[in-house]
Amino acid sequence: MNVALTECPTGNERFFGSDEIIVSKTDTKGIITYANGVFLRVAGYDEEELLGRPHNLIRHPDMPRCVFKLLWDRLQRREEVFAYVVNLAKNGDHYWVFAHVTPSVDRDGQVVGYHSSRRSPERSAVAKAAALYQALLAEESLHSDRRQGMLAGEQVLLDELAKIGMPYEEFVFTL
Repeated sequence: MNVALTECPTGNERFFGSDEIIVSKTDTKGIITYANGVFLRVAGYDEEELLGRPHNLIRHPDMPRCVFKLLWDRLQRREEVFAYVVNLAKNGDHYWVFAHVTPSVDRDGQVVGYHSSRRSPERSAVAKAAALYQALLAEESLHSDRRQGMLAGEQVLLDELAKIGMPYEEFVFTL
């Protein structure tokens, strides 16, 4: 299936209600297995366009790779993670979410996928997250090797957390 996605973000922001929750589920490789109606509406996709596709289909270029590394590292340790994320809609618009991602386990305790619930974030938190993400992206862009850039961005984030003496789990709730 070929899903047409704009190459260039429009700069237009989409919003969804504070009483709405965007929900998706993926398998262990990040392939979408479920998307609720709010997700479909806000992202601008039909269900057939999302199911079976990588969740990073909606990754906005202003999202630092190191934040996703943090997310995946935590999920691999079977930890839940909270993060502010800017996503890219099908037409190039963007939308911010406050995501809560958890591993899904079967009856034997094996991780079989991931469940993400995303709420509409406070605008003050979006402004703070966007400023932090610009700094992380700036560091990532200094490196021609994408992996090295991601690791350098991660180090900037870790250094900031050390400077303020706060673990990420606390920090994300202070934004």
